Amino acid sequence: VQLVESGGGLVQAGDSLRLTCEASGGSFRTYGMGWFRQAPGKEREFVAAIHWRGDAIYYSDSVKGRFTMSRDDYKNAEVSLQMGSLKAEDTAVYYCVMGRPWSTDAYYQERGYEYWGQGTQVTVSS
Repeated sequence: VQLVESGGGLVQAGDSLRLTCEASGGSFRTYGMGWFRQAPGKEREFVAAIHWRGDAIYYSDSVKGRFTMSRDDYKNAEVSLQMGSLKAEDTAVYYCVMGRPWSTDAYYQERGYEYWGQGTQVTVSS
């Protein structure tokens, strides 16, 4: 199984950026997918996730209302994260994740995911 993120880069505060993640190497119809991020000197934190059924999307409070996660219904193994109104504090390495979280709480936790991408850098200049 491989997760490949794309779309990271350097932007200015207030700009938008879209990250995409594509999974390959298996059948993932019953897998949830999500995003975590890790800023320099900080612990990795949850950003957003989509339930494997596609009927629920979860966001951290820090990005709610600014970021939108979506899944390509024709490609169950591809998700996007549309990031708007970016702030300097959004600067981090963003990781795509995939797994089978066993509860709603598990969607917010690293242990809910067995597959991780290599990460893509997002830098927001103020």
